[in-house]
Order: sequence, then structure tokens, then C-alpha cells
Amino acid sequence: MASSLTCTGVIWALLSFLCAATSCVGFFMPYWLWGSQLGKSVSFGTFRRCSYPVHDESRQMMVMVEECGRYASFQGIPSAEWRICTIVTGLGCGLLLLVALTALMGCCVSELISRTVGRVAGGIQFLGGLLIGAGCALYPLGWDSEEVRQTCGYISGQFDL
Repeated sequence: MASSLTCTGVIWALLSFLCAATSCVGFFMPYWLWGSQLGKSVSFGTFRRCSYPVHDESRQMMVMVEECGRYASFQGIPSAEWRICTIVTGLGCGLLLLVALTALMGCCVSELISRTVGRVAGGIQFLGGLLIGAGCALYPLGWDSEEVRQTCGYISGQFDL
């Protein structure tokens, strides 16, 4: 198989894929924030949560459901900041994954990646990294939501757990 990449380009492609995969896994996992509620461990991501309270009609009390899942709707995400974070970080991960997969294809297909395409791909990667960084910076703004206060303490606020 012919490649359109130099040795440095191949290393860039592999590191790009590794970085994109790690970013996507981190985005998808609900372990960004840890706390406890009703004596059970609770964790949050931007659009996923593990362990949540529900009202048990038979026992007339709140019980913890110990499983992970997405919120029922986009509006179900606890704060507007987390909704924005979900969109921004997801878009950044998507851009990184697009560039990484294109770069990996460039390892196998000749004349796919030229110098100009490589520079554009680097710019797109930079934008994706900025979006992920912005999403990570936005995430603590949602720490004043009611769900986080119930889990981490009622004195928690933005950038203060």
C-alpha cells in the first residue's frame, strides 16, 4: 500500500487517532463528577448520569437506581451550561475523530493528503481541541444545579463543590 504521508505524518495520524479516541471515550463516560446521595455513589457527565433517585410507590420512599444512562431528553440535562457543554464538546470530539480517520486513511491511500490538506486538518484539529477545552471550562458552571447540590452538598455553586 502506498502512503501519502511521511514518517512524521504517520506518527501524527496515529497520535491523532489515539487522542480522538480518548477524547470521545472521556466525553461519553459519566464519571466527570462524583458524589453520594442516599448513601450510594453518584456520578455525572455532561449528558449521562450513574445512580439516580426515584420514588418507590410500594414502599413510599425514595430509592436509588444504581445504573448509568442518558437523561430522558436534552432538556432533562440539569443545567443550560451542561447542555452547551454537551454540544461544544461533542462537536470537538467529532472534528478530532473526522481528522484522525482521514489521516489514518492517508496512511493507506496515496495522494490523499497533500501539504495543504495537512495544514487544513491541523487547523481543524486545533479548533476541535479548543471546543473540547471550552466544554471542559463550561462544565463547572453547571455545578449550581439542583441535582449537583443534592449530590455534592447544598453549598456547592459554580466552580465550587
